[in-house]
Amino acid sequence: MTQLITTELVELDRNLGNDPEAVIRHLASKVAATGRATEVEGLFADAYAREQKTATGIPGGIAIPHCRSAAVTEPTLAMARLDPKVDFGAKDGPADLIFFIAAPDGADQAHLKLLSKLARSLIKKDFTAALRAAGTEAEIVELVDGALADKPAAHAAEAPAGAAPAAAAGAAAAPAAAAASGSGPKRLVAVTACPTGIAHTYMAADSLVAAAKEAGVDLQVETQGSSGAKALDPAVIAAADAVIFAVDVDVRGKERFAGKPVINAPVKRGIDEPAKMVQEALAAAEDPHARRVPHFGAEEQAEQAAAEKGEHIGQKLKRALLTGVSYMIPFVAGGGLLIALGFLLGGYLITEFADTIVTTNNFFNLPTEYPEQAMGPLGAYLGAVLFKIGALSMGFLVPALAGYIAYAIADRPGIAPGFVAGAVAGFMGAGFLGGIVGGLLAGYIAHVIGSWQVARWLRGLMPVVIIPLLASIVASGLMFLVLGGPIVALTEGLNGWLSGLTGASAIALGVILGLMMCFDLGGPVNKVAYAFAVAGLGAATIDNQAPWQIMAAVMASGMVPPLAMALASTVLDKKRFSLAERENGKAAWLLGASFISEGAIPFAAADPLRVIPASMLGGAVTGAISMAAGVGSKAPHGGIFVFFAIDNFVMFFIAIAVGTVITALSVIALKRWAVKKSVDTVEPVPVTV
Repeated sequence: MTQLITTELVELDRNLGNDPEAVIRHLASKVAATGRATEVEGLFADAYAREQKTATGIPGGIAIPHCRSAAVTEPTLAMARLDPKVDFGAKDGPADLIFFIAAPDGADQAHLKLLSKLARSLIKKDFTAALRAAGTEAEIVELVDGALADKPAAHAAEAPAGAAPAAAAGAAAAPAAAAASGSGPKRLVAVTACPTGIAHTYMAADSLVAAAKEAGVDLQVETQGSSGAKALDPAVIAAADAVIFAVDVDVRGKERFAGKPVINAPVKRGIDEPAKMVQEALAAAEDPHARRVPHFGAEEQAEQAAAEKGEHIGQKLKRALLTGVSYMIPFVAGGGLLIALGFLLGGYLITEFADTIVTTNNFFNLPTEYPEQAMGPLGAYLGAVLFKIGALSMGFLVPALAGYIAYAIADRPGIAPGFVAGAVAGFMGAGFLGGIVGGLLAGYIAHVIGSWQVARWLRGLMPVVIIPLLASIVASGLMFLVLGGPIVALTEGLNGWLSGLTGASAIALGVILGLMMCFDLGGPVNKVAYAFAVAGLGAATIDNQAPWQIMAAVMASGMVPPLAMALASTVLDKKRFSLAERENGKAAWLLGASFISEGAIPFAAADPLRVIPASMLGGAVTGAISMAAGVGSKAPHGGIFVFFAIDNFVMFFIAIAVGTVITALSVIALKRWAVKKSVDTVEPVPVTV
């Protein structure tokens, strides 16, 4: 296995700048200079973007900037002992020991485990003291190699050092015996997880274990990190008095902890304040009104509702709708692209031949009757197959939308009645509006039924039988008997109105959609416009291309902000942007081309009063041009990379180019003449060998 750290990757008692940006750039240059990264800028941008999300300073004068990056060719550690210290955001002050962890995107498990082990060693005072006392780079490398060679720290509280094996076994068994007798120390379990899963995940785990040991508490931790996770024994979870979630991402298998008092916090708090979290968990274990991990049925639905009590009805509705849309998009994305490929190979009239071709033909019996526009018999056959797969995928659009709206309201018991209500809406022709209504209805009914107080013997049947059965009957029955007809009429009227949009009215719709897409760059308003466009794709046909045109206008407008920020910060006027913004601008080219509006968020966060109005101006122009030119997109995502799914691609490109230039020039003009602000500049640190 390649050595993770060498003397060439160590800096001792150096002044590398007065802020994290300068230090990270210098260490990235060290990694690149040793041939372990293909470029400095890409590695620096990834590492600094991670630093901006969550500061990597930890107590004890230590910082661990880290990232996964496509620029890294092999897992690497670079270390610096700073003089003077630099503030990396730790509560106890600036850091002098900096470990830069650079991992490739596809790092193997063995390397990731070593990187994680190093991170855990950094919370040991004797190890950090030795690092500070080391006189040469070779001593640092030897210390690090020694830490990596040690056995991984145990996740459970350990017996005192030097204890005989029998004594240690007795110490480990004591908490279990004490728990069985109802006396002795409390027992806690915890889950730690961070986005990259390399450093903070494991450091938080060991910090919590150490704090619990000092408090005389038995604590076992499940680390859900990059180097793999070993799930806690169900018996250990069952015996625990409370659970700690020190996480920045969703807990995998959260239902295992259902009913336990819970303390929720970011993973970094598990490193900074482990003792406080342990004490809070102990207090929650004694508090009958403490927040608990929700169950998935029966009266526990009421507990979940109590936890969400502060959320008003608008927030709940938005959360449910966005959840449904997020789960629906993969069906639409795959289905839309497959349909587009079907049209490409089989011609636009493949819809009339597809069913016959896929059921009566094969590779050895190619069709003889097919559209004139098809690419021959083989193209017609492949086009029919792709079109049919895409059409079947699109058939899940409304059921998936409704099912996961219900899931957001009632958790797992809401999925089945939501899917059924969505299927009813699709059968009746109620479209995505019917799916939304059916999903909300099914979710609410499942939630109400789940709050019923029932006998203990019946609780196990509630989430898997009773709730899905009753909620399906009520929600789908109401769709058939009462709501379906009016929604169908409304849907048909809306489709007719959209199909009839021409001239000024179509352009006005394009302007509105463009403004919405650029208003909050991936936020709720942006998502409403996008959800409207995606949900309408299911109703598009050759005769009714309005939904495709709306999708094209939405996608084109959403591409403008990141492309414009990239153009302004890397080409037109670099000096108006900070170094970090220029680095983000390089990535924004690809993000914008891929229709990822969030690529402009770093610019908007730093300067919202200039970036957002400029983006809205360009987005509105792009939406208007797209609608006026009748550009259509059968794909809901992908940007320029789904060119084959876009009708009139030339005008699609022109609309984006015009909006991008308008936004870029507007933001530069605003930066020059509207309440100027200073821009921090940091000179690049040269690559050193």
